[in-house]
Amino acid sequence: MAEQQSAGHLLVECLIAQGVDTAFGVPGESYLAVLDGFHRYRDQIRFITCRQEGGAAFMAEAAGKLTGRPGVCLVTRGPGATNASIGVHTAFQDSTPMVLLVGDVGSDFRDREAFQEVDYRQMFGPGTLGMAKWVGEVHDPDRLPEYVARAFHTAMQGRPGPVVLVLPEDMLTRSTSAPVLARAEAAQAWPAPAALADLREKLLAAKRPFVLAGGGGWTPESCAALQRFAEAWALPVGCAFRFQDLFDNRHPQYAGDVGIGINPKLAARVREADLIIAIGPRLGEMTTGGYTLLQAPRSKQTLVHIHSSAEELNRVYQADLAIHASMRAAARSLEVLAAPKDVVWEAWAQACNADYVANLQASPIKDLPADTERGLVDMHSVIATVQKHLPGDAVLTNGAGNFASWLHRFYRYSGLAKGFKTQLAPTNGAMGYGVPAGIAAAITSKASPTAVGQGRVVFTIAGDGDFLMNGQELATAVQHGAKTIILLLNNGMYGTIRMHQEREYPQHVAGAGTALHNPDFAALARAYGYAGVRIQRTADFEAELLAALARPEGTLIEVMLEPELISTRVSLSGITQAALKR
Repeated sequence: MAEQQSAGHLLVECLIAQGVDTAFGVPGESYLAVLDGFHRYRDQIRFITCRQEGGAAFMAEAAGKLTGRPGVCLVTRGPGATNASIGVHTAFQDSTPMVLLVGDVGSDFRDREAFQEVDYRQMFGPGTLGMAKWVGEVHDPDRLPEYVARAFHTAMQGRPGPVVLVLPEDMLTRSTSAPVLARAEAAQAWPAPAALADLREKLLAAKRPFVLAGGGGWTPESCAALQRFAEAWALPVGCAFRFQDLFDNRHPQYAGDVGIGINPKLAARVREADLIIAIGPRLGEMTTGGYTLLQAPRSKQTLVHIHSSAEELNRVYQADLAIHASMRAAARSLEVLAAPKDVVWEAWAQACNADYVANLQASPIKDLPADTERGLVDMHSVIATVQKHLPGDAVLTNGAGNFASWLHRFYRYSGLAKGFKTQLAPTNGAMGYGVPAGIAAAITSKASPTAVGQGRVVFTIAGDGDFLMNGQELATAVQHGAKTIILLLNNGMYGTIRMHQEREYPQHVAGAGTALHNPDFAALARAYGYAGVRIQRTADFEAELLAALARPEGTLIEVMLEPELISTRVSLSGITQAALKR
């Protein structure tokens, strides 16, 4: 029998047994016993104190993306859990393993609408169709290891996602001698041999095949196997929305990212394909261009859909061949699928890559002023400078907004096959994600819980509206020795919404809700302990980036961006004029 200890201490021991060395959260009186457990086991696990539960949940989600194992977030009941819900939703739509631990009201107060009481099964449960995979409530401390093990298994098994464990305050203070359980590992689902034979026949019959990779559950080994499959069969490979690092963007088989702001030539290639092999993505709205690149429920292209969740297959798209398989098993099986000596689509694949390479060149944008009082920064040149100076294993993060399109279009991500994940971005379009995700990456990638300044280079791009949703987490970064570089594009508005307004209601600006009166972001960063600088000219960026890479603390580089520069292809005035002509 294990020694007697409080359930709060046992919970921390269970986390350690699951391989967790870092947890994120905002402390609460409902789980003081757990905080005491972090003190007891402080040499084996660290608790990262955050400034808002939404930021903490984003950090846990980012850690899950980065490591492939559940990121852990701890919050208190009611307001703490509701604040954290944005991270849970992100983990669900992004297929990221995550465990949210909620300190709850005591068992003796339940069902009285006690202080901050919430029914978490109703709030997060599968019935929401978009929050947690499972919600568990632990009432018996002797069963706590069972619940923790199940939470980790559920978060990783099939389609990865978030799990919520509810922990009544009185349960956490009770004594138990329950032993911890072994580290959870996701079971692998292998494709049936007959399905692989069918897939091979469909490939041999195709003239314009296209591979679309995405979703969760990928590892460096499975991405390497995917790359070998693409090489053996000379297949063009596109990556689903915000999964651009699943395939080396410099590989000759790479065709680009299939998502918001898609290269028009790539969109045409997807429509023209006669065979789509979707490996991992759930084929959601963003990846399918609002279900137009592939018509739902039956696409005109022959569709082979490989997914780790049997429930996802044939849910939206009726596939010609649906294969239930985990990404590791699927990629390994495809890698050894016997390829012919020659294929008829080799020129097609080369053209797909040529379209991608051509799209890396800046598009001429009409109606841009020659100069303005804010300055006129060439964002294509800025991203080229970032590409030039960041190391290959740098982690790049962003939230939601038009500002991210510069990174998505022009930055070439290293593939996960090289051993490291390099892109952290929310497919659910959550604003405020980039800053805490970057901080989590800096913290998680350190050599040990006590190491300082040894993590990977982390670069975050944010908009002015996006940054202020979680900018307070710079305090978390400074407190815990995490260095990130933030490129903040300040155009004085919620740019994406303004763009849509001009498209749908042109020139209706006054009182329309998108103009922003901003603080001095560089000064704000300095107040937190970051270095903060402001630039208005393209020529000033390189020196500031090099200085940011060299200095020990984090840096925020505020770019005063001309509002007309709303996207990588068209100006704001161009959108207005097109709308007025309709």
